[in-house]
Amino acid sequence: MTDGQLGRVTKVVIVGGGTAGWMTAAALSRLVPSGVSVTLVESEEIGTVGVGEATIPSLLDYNRMLGIDEDAFVRATGATFKLGIEFRDWARPGDSYLHPFGTHGRDVEGVSFHQLWLRQVALSNPDPGPIGDYCLSAVAARRGRFTRPSGNPQSILSSLFYAFHFDAALYATFLRDIAEQDGVVRVEGRVVAVDRDAETGFIQSVRLEGDRRIDGELFIDCSGFRSLLLGDALGVPFTSWKHWLPCDRAWAVPSARQGPLTPYTRATADTAGWRWRIPLQHRVGNGYVYSSAHIDDDDARRALLAGLEGQALGEPRQLRFEAGRRERLWDRNCVAIGLAGGFLEPLESTSIHLIQSGITRLMSLFPDMGFGATEIDAYNRVMLREYEQVRDFVILHYHATERSDSPFWDQCRTMSIPASLSAKLALWSGKARVFREQGELFTPDGWIAVLLGQGIRPSSIDPLAATLPPGESVRFMAHVRDMIDKTATAMPTHESFIAQHCASPLRQPA
Repeated sequence: MTDGQLGRVTKVVIVGGGTAGWMTAAALSRLVPSGVSVTLVESEEIGTVGVGEATIPSLLDYNRMLGIDEDAFVRATGATFKLGIEFRDWARPGDSYLHPFGTHGRDVEGVSFHQLWLRQVALSNPDPGPIGDYCLSAVAARRGRFTRPSGNPQSILSSLFYAFHFDAALYATFLRDIAEQDGVVRVEGRVVAVDRDAETGFIQSVRLEGDRRIDGELFIDCSGFRSLLLGDALGVPFTSWKHWLPCDRAWAVPSARQGPLTPYTRATADTAGWRWRIPLQHRVGNGYVYSSAHIDDDDARRALLAGLEGQALGEPRQLRFEAGRRERLWDRNCVAIGLAGGFLEPLESTSIHLIQSGITRLMSLFPDMGFGATEIDAYNRVMLREYEQVRDFVILHYHATERSDSPFWDQCRTMSIPASLSAKLALWSGKARVFREQGELFTPDGWIAVLLGQGIRPSSIDPLAATLPPGESVRFMAHVRDMIDKTATAMPTHESFIAQHCASPLRQPA
């Protein structure tokens, strides 16, 4: 097929279910014009990777795009609300900071708020307190409070941003119901072969057990780490980032709830990786992401179980992976979505976002039968850049540390880092400047929270900050902190908000 062979794509085949497959199917079923058939092939014999239970605020856009009622979604998936991620023991043992969603304070006359805060820290009279005191999401998270943000930009509540914790398997089921109601056909079966055109190398069909054949024109690979289409059939090479992100295994186990529902994820650094805690209405998700070169499997499993706050609700399940991505995510008539295209550990809860990003960009560049190189190149350029930007943000957490209590942290602290991350650190280290590059996922406020939380202080600040009268800045900062404090105090508890609006039938009492 060439750019000249035009005509509508009418048959889309998705290989693999789980979160990636059903997010893709639901989006296609609602957003692609009529006349396009969507078939999803999955096997119940093949398990899914269920670590994507924590999300970031961009998922709200996906749910709204599909017209999903948020309370219904929360009830169906046992979800809770998430205002950020708490990082414990990352800069050094005993430390804790929050990467909140939302903004810190408000800029003044073109000067970023964090510049005012840094100037006040240097003056230390009066002590401005932690920068998190000036972010509503951070203060509400610490106090266990939640409400939905205001649409009025003049309200302090408009600065609140949130995401979700949910059961990924239940979310896939929720989306499957939507997709099938909209006409997606699910086929049960295991793919055993892939048929390709002898001349072009395009995929023509997938063969299932029992000598069944599913023909298609556009194939979407949601087969997880196996990458059956993009990796195996088309041979697109994998680029490893293990030298920067050495964690390659995880144990995961659910546990019983203990105490009130916290509106944030927790990531606790350990001697050979880190442990996650994700609170749902009906259980708590737990895991230990670790480097097999620095701890053996049994010791990692014991460390996970020893750190649980409630009783384990099953046996720990092990996952094996390698950080990195395919050299291309769209090749010929095949697009990889999710783990089939790349993997970055769930430290900043980006797995589901990268699925969503792949889907929305595919929709904006949806092909005809010509499968034009221009659109394919644009998709790959933008998606690969996003993977690299997320990679750099995750590497920052490991590299920017004072920990020297284990060989794992010695390796992370002293390793060379990508030039793109070095450039960001240099810009911050000079005058505390952070720029959001085109299409970059993480906001300057996110970078600032992590840079300061990991203990990286700049040598100077923006000279424009020095032009603002110190007395006025102090009064302004005190006003912002007071408004945020009062707004958070007036919010309902996270527990009571859920009970009133979206309690799940799966819900366990505190």
